[in-house]
Amino acid sequence: MREYKPVWGKLLLLIITIAVCSNSGSAQEFELKADGELRWMKGNMHTHSLWSDGDDFPETIASWYRERDYQFLVFTDHNTLHQSDRWLKISGRKGSERAVERLREKFPNDWIDERGEGDELEIRLKKFDEVFGRLAVPQKFLPIQGEEITDRFGRSPVHMCATNTNELLPPTGGDSIVEVMQRNIQAATSRRERTGVRTLVHLNHPNFGYAVTAEQLMRVVGENFFELYNGHPSVHNRGDATHASTERMWDIINSFRLTELDLPVMYGLGTDDGHNYFQTAPGKGAQPGRGWVVVLASTLTPDAIVESLEAGRFYSSSGVVLESVRFDGRALEVKIRGEEGVEYETRFVGTDRGFSTESTPASEDEEAAKGLTRVYSDELGKTYQTSQGTSARYVLSGNELYVRAVITSSKAHPNPSESGEFERAWVQPVVTHTRK
Repeated sequence: MREYKPVWGKLLLLIITIAVCSNSGSAQEFELKADGELRWMKGNMHTHSLWSDGDDFPETIASWYRERDYQFLVFTDHNTLHQSDRWLKISGRKGSERAVERLREKFPNDWIDERGEGDELEIRLKKFDEVFGRLAVPQKFLPIQGEEITDRFGRSPVHMCATNTNELLPPTGGDSIVEVMQRNIQAATSRRERTGVRTLVHLNHPNFGYAVTAEQLMRVVGENFFELYNGHPSVHNRGDATHASTERMWDIINSFRLTELDLPVMYGLGTDDGHNYFQTAPGKGAQPGRGWVVVLASTLTPDAIVESLEAGRFYSSSGVVLESVRFDGRALEVKIRGEEGVEYETRFVGTDRGFSTESTPASEDEEAAKGLTRVYSDELGKTYQTSQGTSARYVLSGNELYVRAVITSSKAHPNPSESGEFERAWVQPVVTHTRK
């Protein structure tokens, strides 16, 4: 592997995962299943509105998600919070006329604040607290304030979403891709410690602009989440001939974090990254409803959502619904809520201890290769077992570093970010051994 100089700084981090291991080196048992106290809660953690480069009003967007039985929605506009007094000039923004028409339809009477007329018409963007007061339903639907920390190194975009924040987190910059990520994480961690607000920060779409490699992301201390699936059609979840897919990156990252780097497991999120709320053609634009997380929690509050995410009590999905995930110390078991006429395939994936760390450049062009995830052995992220049906169980051999599961249905995604997608769900990695 190539050498990188860490720029970690001194971080006081609270890291809670289902992969906490006992002194014997084996993972603790758990069962993720709704019962009398716990319930599954569906949410989107990456959303844009007219406060930045989205094309609809936040209250209309929140209505869309609430009407479709989401339990929470995080607003993450670029480098901004919905807190200031801001007026939107309708004639100066493409498509805003349609957004105003829908706003008037959804929120008649005295909700809309406007001034001027004709080409000078302006509408005030509602602040987060106003939208929350109008749309939140206790224990049924929760808007959460967030931010997309929009940074870069050179021409490479480095974007990170903050969930549950009441103060703006300005981008920090840095002298490398790794340092940009690390400094932003460190700033968020310091803010969390100072304010007591339980903010979670995750890396967005690493393949947007092919900006972030697996080798860069794996080294960031305190960054334990990234977008495995992002619904924007320009973020290249699948990668290409020279760029690793996000799922391939996930396995490379965790193989090295759990061994050489001695860092916690990295979790994979599903998000929308919605920008375009007036598209009707499937697969066009950054539409809502493509990817999400499903969190197991006892109450619908921002702190409870973040706590469950940090504990790994969730799965990510683009359509497949799970009933339960269970690990009894010997086997990982998944149960799926099946649809009539739909078939399901579950792949159990992981990396064995003692895997080969050798790699080769992804390009013969030495300069181009610097910005590409390297090519590793198929030992990293290999398929242990493939099962058919609505339940699947993998019995550990005892040599695995971690095991995760991906479920693919025979049902085509109704509005895919990339052509040919089928509905899927991703079970988070279960770490089966500590590093000795």
